[in-house]
Amino acid sequence: MNTLLLQNVSKTYANGTKALNNITLTLTNGMFGLLGPNGAGKSTLMRTLAGLQPPDAGRISLNGVDLVADPSFIKQQLGYLPQDFGVYPGLSAYTLLDHLAVLKGIRDRRRRNEQIMALLDKTNLYAHRHKAVSAFSGGMRQRFGIAQALLGDPQVIIVDEPTAGLDPEERNRFNNLLCEIGQQIIVILSTHLVEDVRNLCTHMAIMQHGSVIAAGNPDAFVSAIAGKVWTKPVQTSELAVYQQTARVISTQLHGGKPHISVYADQQPDAGFTPKNPDLEDVYFIQLHQPDQHVY
Repeated sequence: MNTLLLQNVSKTYANGTKALNNITLTLTNGMFGLLGPNGAGKSTLMRTLAGLQPPDAGRISLNGVDLVADPSFIKQQLGYLPQDFGVYPGLSAYTLLDHLAVLKGIRDRRRRNEQIMALLDKTNLYAHRHKAVSAFSGGMRQRFGIAQALLGDPQVIIVDEPTAGLDPEERNRFNNLLCEIGQQIIVILSTHLVEDVRNLCTHMAIMQHGSVIAAGNPDAFVSAIAGKVWTKPVQTSELAVYQQTARVISTQLHGGKPHISVYADQQPDAGFTPKNPDLEDVYFIQLHQPDQHVY
């Protein structure tokens, strides 16, 4: 069992932006979902975990090894897929994976070949192994990114929006792959897709303004707000009134007409009907009601 421990991790940039504020988390084998709006600090946290920048304060350890004192250790144990990445032009998928495998320290040619072939098959790229990665479609390139992240049998994988640009079939394939590998290692899934976190992750955290505002089990979060989310179709002119008088957590269009969702212990008025809550409701409650944190 792998254990990644963060204790009171903080990071402030030279311009005064406090990107990480006293982050404390414990991650073990499995899928860990990281949710948050743009600017929440997710990318800073992932860069810090990857050893690309040191924290200003706090401790990070993997299986008892201090990663702040020895950042090279995590780089030997890490697979990383950023949201956007470049490739060498003209190199085939197999050749580029072979090159990256050497950089990751896989010196034995037979072992490299076996691992590369297995990863190409898992990511549905085997038939395209001799094609240039620079000519891949967005979905194919993202699949290649998953393959390179798995080279070298890492103990921790960080993936940033891994299903971006994938069609539903490819998305399901990768979700299944991530769940499979998460049985043996730590997989950190940073995404805007709340549904992916609910379907894949046993633990999660929501970040806002550099802080973790909620951390725990997705199903437990949803159960905690059962019977407290209400919905109602409204006129556009009524939105401002409800935003002042009720705890509105989201507004969505259904058939072109706005429907609001409200968080309340009791039915706000006769026009509201109870809603079966989901993780998206939890997410909006946490973002818009920071005093109502759920831990």
